[in-house]
Amino acid sequence: MTSPLHRGLRHLALRVIDLPRSRRFYEQLLGFQSVWEPDHENVYCSSGTDNLALHQIPRDELALYQPTKAQLLDHIGVILDSPQAVDQMYREILPKIESLGGRIAKEPKQHRDGSYSFYFADPDGNLIQALYEPAISQLRIGLSNED
Repeated sequence: MTSPLHRGLRHLALRVIDLPRSRRFYEQLLGFQSVWEPDHENVYCSSGTDNLALHQIPRDELALYQPTKAQLLDHIGVILDSPQAVDQMYREILPKIESLGGRIAKEPKQHRDGSYSFYFADPDGNLIQALYEPAISQLRIGLSNED
């Protein structure tokens, strides 16, 4: 296999039902910060290494976004450094997730492959996996060798 020309899946764009609510969720739970707001219907955020775009679904299109019986996007994930970091994140978001429009979907769990995670949903129902994965969690993507 040849090495890829890309540097990873570092950008995610989500269409959202309520932009201010989704923005608060991603800022307050995952630490994203706004880096550009070209207008009142779009906000571009960064975690420092990843980019998240939130796009308000136009009001005249909202009827097309009725809840479906199944989500087409299975989940997105955030990588954590250790199982202890997964537990810490779980403890930190648990008291505030519902007030931000989200919910816990699955409690922390050890997986057969050595990974450890829990799942939570954003205000639009998108599942997010907070994941320690032994091989990926040790990578220092975007950091210098001195870090």
